[in-house]
Amino acid sequence: MIRELEKDRAAAAVLDDAHTGDIQGAWGSIKEHDTAPRKNLWHRLATLAAIMGPGLVVMVADNDAGGIATYVQAGQNYGTSLLWTLFLLIPVLIVNQEMVVRLGIVTGVGHARLILERFGKFWAAFSVGDLFILNFLTLVTEFVGVSLALGYFGVSQYISVPIAAAVLIASVVTGSFRRWERAMYLCIAVSLVVWVMPFLVHVDAGQAVRDGFIPGVQNGLDSTALLIIIGIVGTTVAPWQLFFQQSNVVDKRLTPRWLKYQRFDTFFGAGLTNVAAAAFMVAAAFALRGTDAAGNFQDAGQTASAFARYVSPWLGHALAIVLLDASILGGAAVTLSTSYAFGDMFGMRHSLHRSVGNAKAFYAVYAGLVVVAAGIVLIPNAPLGLLTLAVQALAGILLPSATVFLVLLCNDRAVLGPHVNKPWLNAVASVIVGVLVVLSLILAATVFFPDIDARLLATSLFGALAVALLAIGVVAVVRKARKPENMEEVGLDAASWRMPPLATLPKPAPSLARRIGLLTLRGYLVLAVAMFVVKVVQLALGGAGGA
Repeated sequence: MIRELEKDRAAAAVLDDAHTGDIQGAWGSIKEHDTAPRKNLWHRLATLAAIMGPGLVVMVADNDAGGIATYVQAGQNYGTSLLWTLFLLIPVLIVNQEMVVRLGIVTGVGHARLILERFGKFWAAFSVGDLFILNFLTLVTEFVGVSLALGYFGVSQYISVPIAAAVLIASVVTGSFRRWERAMYLCIAVSLVVWVMPFLVHVDAGQAVRDGFIPGVQNGLDSTALLIIIGIVGTTVAPWQLFFQQSNVVDKRLTPRWLKYQRFDTFFGAGLTNVAAAAFMVAAAFALRGTDAAGNFQDAGQTASAFARYVSPWLGHALAIVLLDASILGGAAVTLSTSYAFGDMFGMRHSLHRSVGNAKAFYAVYAGLVVVAAGIVLIPNAPLGLLTLAVQALAGILLPSATVFLVLLCNDRAVLGPHVNKPWLNAVASVIVGVLVVLSLILAATVFFPDIDARLLATSLFGALAVALLAIGVVAVVRKARKPENMEEVGLDAASWRMPPLATLPKPAPSLARRIGLLTLRGYLVLAVAMFVVKVVQLALGGAGGA
């Protein structure tokens, strides 16, 4: 048995030998060679308890400081009229995160490493560079959240921010994946305070339900409302989640045998995080409706004070506590996703199973990001409120590129073998990318032409998207019908198949479609980011677009 395990490890694609061995979860362990069937409910639940974690952590951490600020702003300024965006995003979350779960479990390597090996150094540097910038700015917003949350209770940011930085570093450098995961579970438990908030205000349940299923925007659609919508998309489905969860399932040593359990972990977390996001939006909408604070969002700390003034001190306390907790949990996950990606990109040892002395560069990247981000928050008069919204919107703009790479990897048979995407999943992913691109184009148009009819523009672009997707679907069906049956994977055991070592994989076959797609993606990103910068500057200067 030992010789067989050593042979399996030698043939695996894993780049860090700390990623092989027993699963050591927060609530139990599973032996590396465990092949025993789970015959009863108790055994299945015990296995689920040991495996759960990566999906739940990434999803709950998604409601971080910037996310809470975005949801509260939407509720405070637009009532519950944007509630529908959250429920539409649940399948988006599930589809995207299921794909990275599959990639991580089957390949045994992180997202950045796969991009490097299958797309080359340019696109790997592009992806990791974008991730680094976005994650660092996101980490700054987490410390903004800490400052606002404890500032509500009268604690100076010069005390709260350094302490939070120390907590973030201490929670990671234990050299134990299990201890880190238990710390994350503690944060998840505290985050459940959000469920109390809607019960502390008078909620019009009928209106909330209608707004949850009928798309609309209070006072009409304009470029500022679009920025909020893109911000909701960006904070709910952020690029860092893809890199974090794929690396985290690898670090937890999960294999294809446990894929169904990790899928449940992810699906449960997706539902939980979006319903919690709705709770923030509903609480802000109904708590401040008809008050001077309605339509005048400044930051989450000011909203907590308004909750205490207009409704109940307990409501303000609850928002401040959840904001603090979310900042810690989000900061840990976002920063780890960067450290994991750097480990993949530069071949560093990168595992929470390793001690600081055994993975110096991995922990140094993590600690360095935390210290620098905390220092920026302490700079007097920094435009932190604007930065919070800007980060979420930038995440929404960059998400199409991350999703494109994700879909291409999940259709790479050399990488996933029998686990490649089904046709229906590719169709859903194409719709997701198309919708995100259209949202960015609408934002760009309203920046250059502030008087444009945003509703008509949205209707036209989404109509064009529907036609394009239909045409792509017809072509895909025709090609599928012409495809020989022997092209399908035959005789492969999906429960045990894993990607061979990366160095042994055949290079992806070059194709015109692949080259055009990547070039188009590059052009889109240049245009979208440029328009985003223009819009943020407009908001900062109080210019056009409804700022």
